[in-house]
Amino acid sequence: MAVSPPRYALDADVFIAAARRYYAFDLVPGFWRELINQARRGRVISVDRVRVDLERGKDQLAQWAKDEFSGWFDSAAQPDVLAAYARVMAWAKAQGQFTAAAKAEFANVSDGWLVAYALAKGCVVVTNEVVNPYIKRRIPIPNACDAFAVPYRDTFAMLRDLGVSWA
Repeated sequence: MAVSPPRYALDADVFIAAARRYYAFDLVPGFWRELINQARRGRVISVDRVRVDLERGKDQLAQWAKDEFSGWFDSAAQPDVLAAYARVMAWAKAQGQFTAAAKAEFANVSDGWLVAYALAKGCVVVTNEVVNPYIKRRIPIPNACDAFAVPYRDTFAMLRDLGVSWA
């Protein structure tokens, strides 16, 4: 039985860091074309909550998300994702390490939804965040991923996994 290749669920910071730093639209347009190419192949996706985060920017990235990538922001309002979200939020609430403000932020931004989506759909989360066992002021996505055995990668590892090269 053939194993399906992983599907990558992208965090807002993947888009934001790429647009503002190392894959600016005018410098590396191939990155943005490749995201769409991989999305068309079913390998890359994100969630509607991430789209909302990106559209707050009112910049070229927000316009790209709306015009070019809008079809690959899947709805988080699916029964399996909602059930996973309840589990992720229960975990976050039970963590004594994090402040009440950190827990509230995690519940109100796309991060918890992204982890829940990946948990429900069997995706690999792509984020530039890293595990931090000591942080109190926010809940890093990888901390939540580890709690649920959800795999995660950074942008560059995802690109390598996908075999992307602009050579």
